[in-house]
Amino acid sequence: MSDATALRASREAVIRRHMEAENALDFDAALATFAHPRYELIGLDQVHDGEQAVAEYFRQSREPFPDQRNEMIAMHHADDVVITEFWLMGTHLGELFGISPTGKEFRVQMCAVFMFEGEGLVCERVYFNPNQILAQLGLA
Repeated sequence: MSDATALRASREAVIRRHMEAENALDFDAALATFAHPRYELIGLDQVHDGEQAVAEYFRQSREPFPDQRNEMIAMHHADDVVITEFWLMGTHLGELFGISPTGKEFRVQMCAVFMFEGEGLVCERVYFNPNQILAQLGLA
C-alpha cells in the first residue's frame, strides 16, 4: 500500500468513526477523533473552536433534535481535506431558537469539508441551508 493510499484510508476511517460517534450520541468519542476540535457551521455563521466549545455545540445542537443523525452519501478525497456529502435527519422535539417543538422531522442534504494536518483532523466545515430545515419543520 502506498503512503498516499494509507493516508487516504486513515482519514476515511477517522471520518467514519466521527460520524458514527455522532449518530450514537457518543460525543466523547466524536471529540477524540480530532487532533484539534473545531466546527465551522457556514449556514449559521458560527465557529466552535476547542474541546469545550465543540462539546457545548454537540450539547446545544441535540437539545432541539435529540435523534439527529447522519447518513453518508459520498466521500471525495483531496490533498488536505476529505469532502463528504450526507443526509442530516432529525425530529424537532426540543426548543429551537425559542420556538416550541413541532414534532416534525427534517431530512436535508449537506456537505462537510473535513480538514486534516497529516492524519490529524483539525476542522469540520459544514455547508448547508438552514432554511431547508426550517421549511420542513413548518417554521419558514
